[in-house]
Amino acid sequence: IEGLKSEIAEMQVQLKRAGEDREKENKEFQMTVADQRETQKLLAAALQVLSEFYGKKSAAALAQQRQDPAGPPPPPGFESYKKNAASGGVMSLLQQIISDAKAMETETIRSEEDAQKAYEDFVKETNASIEAKSKEIVNKSELK
Repeated sequence: IEGLKSEIAEMQVQLKRAGEDREKENKEFQMTVADQRETQKLLAAALQVLSEFYGKKSAAALAQQRQDPAGPPPPPGFESYKKNAASGGVMSLLQQIISDAKAMETETIRSEEDAQKAYEDFVKETNASIEAKSKEIVNKSELK
C-alpha cells in the first residue's frame, strides 16, 4: 500500500512538472509567433516602400531628365545617376524572408498543437493510472 501511495505521489509530481513545462513551452510559442508576425509586418512595409521607390516613374523624375544640367558639365569618366538595376535582388530577398517567417510561424503553430495534444494525452494517462492505483489501494485495504 505504501508503495502504491508513493507511486501516486510521484505521478502527481510528474503531472505538476509537465504542467509547468507546458506553460513555459506555450509562452515561448506565443513569443515566437508574435515575433514572426511582427517580422512579416515590418518586412512587408519595407517591401512596399522599396517597390514604390523602384517601381514608379514619377513626372518629377521625367522633368529632371529634360532639364539642362546646372553648372559646369561633369568631369569625364563619370556616368549619369540611375537607380540600381539590382534592386530586384533586394526586393526578392525581402520577399523570401517574409515567406520564411510565414513558414516558421506555420511550423511553430503545428508544433504547438502537437505538444498540447501530447500533454493532454499524458495527463489523461497519468490520471487514469492514479485512479487505478487508488482503487488498488482501496482493494488491498479491504482485504486486510
